Amino acid sequence: MTDTILSAYAANWIETLQSPMMVNAFLAGILIALASGAMGYFTISRQSTFAAHALAHIGLPGATLAALIGWPVPLGMGLFAVGGGLAIGSLGKKANQREIATGTVLAFATGLGLFFTHYSSKATQQMQSILFGSILTITSSELVGFALFDAVLLIVVSIIFRPLLFSSVDEQVARAKGVPIAFLNIVFMALMAGVITVAVPAVGTLLVFALVITPAAAASILTKSAFKAIAAATFICLACIWLGLLVSTILDTPPSFIIVTFSTLTWLTAQAVAGIRSDS
Repeated sequence: MTDTILSAYAANWIETLQSPMMVNAFLAGILIALASGAMGYFTISRQSTFAAHALAHIGLPGATLAALIGWPVPLGMGLFAVGGGLAIGSLGKKANQREIATGTVLAFATGLGLFFTHYSSKATQQMQSILFGSILTITSSELVGFALFDAVLLIVVSIIFRPLLFSSVDEQVARAKGVPIAFLNIVFMALMAGVITVAVPAVGTLLVFALVITPAAAASILTKSAFKAIAAATFICLACIWLGLLVSTILDTPPSFIIVTFSTLTWLTAQAVAGIRSDS
């Protein structure tokens, strides 16, 4: 019985954790958490979680097209995700229009993805890593790209933080006060598309919601302060990725599932804490 249990563990997991592959994965976790923490909070505040989920799928035809023509898959996914984000931001200028715009763009992108996949056997072969992530295959050059994006993201968010927060809390009042809502929508969706592109290699398009949105949702339950929620979301996201990498290495299992499991458990714990607070 003991031998059966021990056989489930990777014998050389300590050596594996020290490999360049794992170092890149841990560094990627930092960069993903920095991007996801800030944008995840605003996504929840702006009630745009469906759009965030959709952007991952909108990037899918870009990934299949890139595989078809021999381009880097992250580049194709990023171009389509940002293009979809700009389209949603432009078409859904008001809150009640965004879901319609998101659904329309998503439906078209899904059909386009099936079309490209039909003509690319290479895309079909890469589909599993696109759908479920492959954080262990992130290269040093991709880390540089992630770091550059994070730098741009943090600079832009710091510039538009106050009007973005104002419009997220009360769009109608912000519009009446002269805040450029349409412009902020477009910028926000473009940034969110970039965050999704950065996060997809970790958990894939199907599970990215649990990495970008769920930690921010848990943080928003625990605190109402924007700064504290962003900091908490970043920490939760990073902890889930690092713990997921550690546990998956020890158990020799796919990291994506473990990362998403930790993220979900964190959200459930936050819900339980909120319930205890409300009862006391």
